[in-house]
Amino acid sequence: MYPIVDLKLRGRDLKKYICDLQIWLIESLAELGVQAHTDDDVGVWVTTPSGEMKIAAIGVRVRKWVTFHGVALNIHPDMNHFNAIVPCGIQTKGVTSLKELGIEKTMTEVDQILIQKFQQIFQG
Repeated sequence: MYPIVDLKLRGRDLKKYICDLQIWLIESLAELGVQAHTDDDVGVWVTTPSGEMKIAAIGVRVRKWVTFHGVALNIHPDMNHFNAIVPCGIQTKGVTSLKELGIEKTMTEVDQILIQKFQQIFQG
């Protein structure tokens, strides 16, 4: 997802914007029954029997206080692709997805929740 947000209208506060992205993802995941949280590393995490796992990554770019790039929420990717890389450069933690957590939702169903929560958090 690539939100395009004019941070001049939001106080030119990149740290708050990233925190708002995390809140957006955490609240969206809560709607799906997933308890997620932030960590010292940017992104959104869940606690699993295997430990802390990243379910969403954040990678923001800003030009003239307008954001581009954004977030990646793992819904149903082929998790084998993550075996060949070190996601986000973090070697001590894994990666998961809604599918791996037992949440069977379509992209459309997840999109509807994300849009609703985005409007609540970023309106105005």
